[in-house]
Amino acid sequence: MSGEPVTDTRTAWDTYATQRPDRRPVNARGETTWFNWTQYADHGPGAELLALPDRGRVLDLGCGRGGNAAHLATLGMTAVGVDVSPAQLRAARERWGDLPGLVLHQADAVEFLRRTDDEYDAVFSVYGALWFTDPDVLLPVVRERLRPGGALVFSQRPAVEGCYGCQASYIPRGEDEDPLVVKRWDFEPDVWESLLKEHGFTDVQAEVLAAPPGRRKVGTLIVQARA
Repeated sequence: MSGEPVTDTRTAWDTYATQRPDRRPVNARGETTWFNWTQYADHGPGAELLALPDRGRVLDLGCGRGGNAAHLATLGMTAVGVDVSPAQLRAARERWGDLPGLVLHQADAVEFLRRTDDEYDAVFSVYGALWFTDPDVLLPVVRERLRPGGALVFSQRPAVEGCYGCQASYIPRGEDEDPLVVKRWDFEPDVWESLLKEHGFTDVQAEVLAAPPGRRKVGTLIVQARA
């Protein structure tokens, strides 16, 4: 990463929250909750990638406004969402706060995992903490909190060719203000597979899902592994 000044993560993601539209009231199938791994509406696989048991316990790292975690709660799971941004969580509570089974925490992902004794059947991240946290720090604590055989699944934008490792990610602000800068970690699929295996994960798969037909846009990197 270049010498860009890195912004306090809470400030950065609170700013980001003001720029994001609300999740639609319903999706293309008329459902009020749904799971989406990609940046495109009504595209790609769903919660089946998590292979959750009935009444399972699942953790969303970087849950944002809580839509994916809320969907899992409607399926009978205990869905725990963690996000560093109070603004994101405020929006999540306004929309989903009365939903049984949904638990939301304002915390850094690594700090949360280090202080909890809970175990999970799955941990996931959709363009969330798995993208914006040093994997050598985060992966070990994720694995400690996963039950044997539990799934880790995360998605993010594929790396730009030649730009690998710790990169600068920019969050725009006002016209006369410099953008905010946060760190992200970009790797090619085979490098993600190697990293996960080094940290004790098995059954590792990392693949780029193409964008919907007719769109000349980037796909979505989806990484799956087992504890």
